[in-house]
Amino acid sequence: MDEGAPSAVVRIHWPEGEWSRAYGVRDLETRTAAQPTDRAEVASVTKTMTAVAVLKLVDDHLIGLDDPVNDVIPGFRSSLKPPGPITVRQLLSHTSGIPEVNDALPKDIDFRPVLSQTLTMERGLQLAGTLPWTNDDVGSFKYSNTNYLALGLLIQTLRHKPFVQVMQEEVFDPLGLKNTSLNQVDLHEAGLLHGYVTLRGERIDTTNNTFSVGNPAGGAISTMEDLNLLMAAIFQGRAISAASLREMKTSPSFRPYGLGVWEHGDGCSKESRHEGKGSFDDYQTVAVSSGDGRYQAAMTVTTPPMPSELEDPSTQEKRDYLNGRIESALNETLDRLCSAAK
Repeated sequence: MDEGAPSAVVRIHWPEGEWSRAYGVRDLETRTAAQPTDRAEVASVTKTMTAVAVLKLVDDHLIGLDDPVNDVIPGFRSSLKPPGPITVRQLLSHTSGIPEVNDALPKDIDFRPVLSQTLTMERGLQLAGTLPWTNDDVGSFKYSNTNYLALGLLIQTLRHKPFVQVMQEEVFDPLGLKNTSLNQVDLHEAGLLHGYVTLRGERIDTTNNTFSVGNPAGGAISTMEDLNLLMAAIFQGRAISAASLREMKTSPSFRPYGLGVWEHGDGCSKESRHEGKGSFDDYQTVAVSSGDGRYQAAMTVTTPPMPSELEDPSTQEKRDYLNGRIESALNETLDRLCSAAK
């Protein structure tokens, strides 16, 4: 907060209790105090939610983890021209080598025109298809949002329903995520944390989520309570089958990333913790769970207003550093709680 973050919200859950706190303000105009129940854009924590919906397709025998998707996902071959068969597992684990859609977006310092247009799943695949994808890329970890745009189309195709509807029916409602959505935000909504980026020294309110509406890679708006509920349901075995949960926890590459979740050491267990991590220019969010689902911690920080990476390349390092500090703080907290319980 001393570094200029407008707000920070944190919620911790452990077997003996729960604790939450909000710091700062919802927005820098009205300066209304932030509350623990406030919602924020959680960026790539959305991928963990999408992964649950994909693994439910596997549980329902609609597709297998190692089945190729080339002829299942509409436009996959024509838009992307994959160098060979690409499987569900490779998309979930970022080992498909698929080009990063963000690398194909305009590189204009003024980010407002880009953010004013919705990046649909179909458009995302078309944009990524303008970048090279070679066979050498396949099999190694290469983080790419395009993987999850493709998975959103897979879910939509196999469920025969719009992606957002499937997520509501298959993930949000069953898991009790009452304050989570993939819809357009109402900028006047009470309980919404506002995000900011600067442009040539001017502070811009970037809370409008037109760009990411309905996006399977980063479109969710949620509360820290809902993120803890999500992680508890997954790792307590209530969201997907035991077989799918084992696969979700398993990394197919040398990087600590399974199927929609990052891996992190647990100071109280030989089993790893698992995380959803989200980073936008204006929000940094981390959600952590112990492997057995008994401990959760989630935190979002509205990033101190600073230029986009296109205007000042050094700011990405600052955002990454902030995200890492959130992750460290949450894991240290859980280490202390579980050690005290021994």
